[in-house]
Amino acid sequence: MAYVKKLFDENFLYYASYVIKDRAIPDLEDGLKPVQRRIMHTLFEADDGKYHKVANIVGSCMKYHPHGDASIYSALVVLANKELFIDRQGNFGNLYTGDEASAARYIECRATPLAKDVFHNPKITTWVDSYDGRNREPELYPAKLPVLLIIGAEGIAVGMSTRILPHNPLEVIQAEIACLKGKKFNILPDFPTGGIVDASEYDEGMGRVRVRARLDLSDPKRIVIREIPFGTTTESLIESIENAARSGRIKVASINDFTTETAEIEVRLQRGTYAEEVVDSLYAFTQCEVSISCNLLLIKEGQPVLMRVGEIVRHHAERLVDILRRELKIEEGELKDELHARTLERIFIEERVYKRIEDKKTQEAVNKAVFDGLAPFQKEIKREVLAEDVERLLKIPIRRISLYDIEKARAEMARLNARLKEVRAHLATIVDYAIKWLEGIAKKLGPTWKRKTEVKGFGHVDAREVAKRDLVVRYDRQSGYLGTAVSGGENLFSISSFEKVLVIRRSAYWSVVPAPEKLFVDEGMLHAAVADKDELADVVFSIVYKEGATGYPCIKRFQIEGWIMNKDYQLLSEGSQVLWFTVAKAASITLRYVKKPRIKGLEGHFRLGDYDVKGIKANGVRLAAREVESAEGMDSPSPARRAKAPELFDAVPQKPSARKPAPVKKKK
Repeated sequence: MAYVKKLFDENFLYYASYVIKDRAIPDLEDGLKPVQRRIMHTLFEADDGKYHKVANIVGSCMKYHPHGDASIYSALVVLANKELFIDRQGNFGNLYTGDEASAARYIECRATPLAKDVFHNPKITTWVDSYDGRNREPELYPAKLPVLLIIGAEGIAVGMSTRILPHNPLEVIQAEIACLKGKKFNILPDFPTGGIVDASEYDEGMGRVRVRARLDLSDPKRIVIREIPFGTTTESLIESIENAARSGRIKVASINDFTTETAEIEVRLQRGTYAEEVVDSLYAFTQCEVSISCNLLLIKEGQPVLMRVGEIVRHHAERLVDILRRELKIEEGELKDELHARTLERIFIEERVYKRIEDKKTQEAVNKAVFDGLAPFQKEIKREVLAEDVERLLKIPIRRISLYDIEKARAEMARLNARLKEVRAHLATIVDYAIKWLEGIAKKLGPTWKRKTEVKGFGHVDAREVAKRDLVVRYDRQSGYLGTAVSGGENLFSISSFEKVLVIRRSAYWSVVPAPEKLFVDEGMLHAAVADKDELADVVFSIVYKEGATGYPCIKRFQIEGWIMNKDYQLLSEGSQVLWFTVAKAASITLRYVKKPRIKGLEGHFRLGDYDVKGIKANGVRLAAREVESAEGMDSPSPARRAKAPELFDAVPQKPSARKPAPVKKKK
């Protein structure tokens, strides 16, 4: 057993680590999940400027991704619909309606110039073997932008999940520029479907946002939805409106969907209903307003970590400077090598060093002749001449020597020197160079990437406040059923579908339940009311009962302040019998005692106000030390009754104390 547990723990940990790192959670460095990274690698490999069938890209990507073509295809479609790194052609689905993309053999794609600028640089990319060892793939791309914030991400792994909202590329770039300049910045989500976002609780990616549809209220008899909240579709939005209409929360005459490349849902209202009256109900009961929780979980240096938006921007600002420095260093080295080669070539041809090898008969002699011919020009060369340099010179064709253009060679040397000087200047002011690079990318994106989602604070619409109390609760004493679907009986009160009902049964058990359609309580229910704590704060419940052990009458007065839904609570001890119940604050009670020999006075009169209101769990107060037969109360006395017995209905003292029952005098 211990071995099995050890085996299970080890394998589960391995599986969990694999799912977290290699499937579900994106990496901080390039913002991509493994399948997305492999798709981009396949597109770069196949790049020839033309479109490629998605089916071909999926097939080629399977060399790197071992989880089947379906996962590759769906990931490619989602990434292409971001409209940033994949140029698409054909039907890739509709973000508004939720329609699926065409089959992979019908649609085409290719990598965009932005993708090449941001990701593609094989010289500084770290490469690893593919899963079968036959190919090489990038471990991580040296991304120059915080792609994670631009495209967003969702993923569920073992024991953790991530939800990163997309942001506007231009705003992310501006934030990175501000970071490089040492200024403050703040970026908020921007959704491809538009809408209005309240980001007051965003908390830099660790809180939540509320997103609303954009409503056109220009016509008072109809509402046109022009933009929908992120994460919804026109189909799901229409379904939520239909459900609200069926439940009576919104009065809708018809719904028409005219969505094409943009959302357009027409909601026509019933006669007598106007657009301004329905707006709050749409936000409260439909997907016209949704709340989106965020969880900015990502992989950093091989470990899952939680980060904030500002931390990611600052990390990538430093990362961009480092990547650009490495690129410039590589270019500087290449320029030096090119200048060295061009200098040797010029000397070899212009100074006719090649003439020295005409009479040489061995390779060693030829090489020595070239070395000796270049030696006088060592100051101009500025670098040690190696055997590889000599080998390269000896491979120059005769045609090239005969057609050698001195002026053209000098112009090329001047260009290389100018570029080398420029590269060194960029290295000296690397932060300014990074800012210029970001500004160049922003200029390319500027015309097509304006903010789509309006940032605006709006109040919270409470569904309970918007909901109307249009459901009538009825109670049928004959059948013992209570609820909104009970056909017979008496009407008790009206509630909304969001409210709860307090039920006190004849058995002295009470509970709070959601608004019932048809609930069996019993044939003698004591009380039912809307279970609203504010409304119950002023209600005092009074119950007169007979003790099970002695048969003596007792009274219990209490308030209900809290509860657990659908839980039964007991008011009285086992065996006790309810005699009378009321919620009146001023009332009188008449008790009729059991007739016994030599005892006179078979009735006792009591006043509610003489007894304190105690906790609901407290025991009752004994009214008399005599066995009681029945009780009768007067909740709302008539003026004649009050005039006849004013002592029973006088005003209750501010601090009443429990009255002890008068001793019973026995007849001698």
